[in-house]
Amino acid sequence: MLRQVVWRPHVVMVVAPALFCAPTAAIVARLSGSKAWLHIQDFEIAAALALGILPEGYLARMALTLEAWLFRRFDCVSTISLSMLNRLLDKGVVPERAVLFPNWVDCGQIRYDPDGAKSFRDLYGKRDDQLLVLYAGNMGEKQGLEVVIEAAQLLAGRGDIRFLMCGGGSAKAELEHAAHERKLSNIAFLPLQSVDRLPAMLSAADIHLVIQRRDAADLVLPSKIAAILAVGGHALLTADEDTELGRLAVENPGMVTLCEPEDAQALALAIASLAGEGRECVDRRRSAARSYAEQHLAKEQVLSDFLARLDALSLGGNAARA
Repeated sequence: MLRQVVWRPHVVMVVAPALFCAPTAAIVARLSGSKAWLHIQDFEIAAALALGILPEGYLARMALTLEAWLFRRFDCVSTISLSMLNRLLDKGVVPERAVLFPNWVDCGQIRYDPDGAKSFRDLYGKRDDQLLVLYAGNMGEKQGLEVVIEAAQLLAGRGDIRFLMCGGGSAKAELEHAAHERKLSNIAFLPLQSVDRLPAMLSAADIHLVIQRRDAADLVLPSKIAAILAVGGHALLTADEDTELGRLAVENPGMVTLCEPEDAQALALAIASLAGEGRECVDRRRSAARSYAEQHLAKEQVLSDFLARLDALSLGGNAARA
């Protein structure tokens, strides 16, 4: 990183996690007379505290103090949601330096693929008359995914509902063991799928699970929601109404479904309710989701706004250097 000082970049940008990379980026920017941009995908220290990974105490308070101090060393600090943007302001980042830079999706590549959906379902033995409930993504120890296993157990008697969990992570083996111990035949596990199979897998699902624990709300925002909406998928979100995901549901009624977090019975009831919806309702949800992705999350719109801000920051750095 220090060798980059020689060619004097206009802007040095770093993405967190991992936050421990940020000090080096800030130093390189200062030594080269550049502007420094920090982009935050997750508030990892606060999330670690909320999930019990980092214990409360002096070290935690010191880490949060250093984090806030570090944020203020950057000329621009961006993050992916309005709730997370407000958290930046609470940490002392001045409004002129705080930027909303949401996760984007390539709506040309990620779109509903009916042929791919049928092939995917046929490959894994899912009948057309079965409701396929998909969780795709990381399976971490602290994500609260055991609620999916519990919901599958509550719905074990429903032959028309099947669960599929796709991805990897530290908790996957434990989740598979829990499903095996309970003798659940209505849930299957798949490894992480290749990018070229993503549209087919997402299109195959009737319900997409976006699972969040209550104590981690607004500290992280699942990036998968963009791809789900781009294929016209129906997301079932476990979140409270006053969170970022909750507001997405409240402000776009019918597009996604909100469910009480950390409550297996509520999750099972929501899935069973959605299983009874007619074709017309499904099509309406699909259209609303795709339209939202095109209007708010499309790559062209999000990146054009980002490039405009990057140009403005770069020009400011050039003027200061001159």
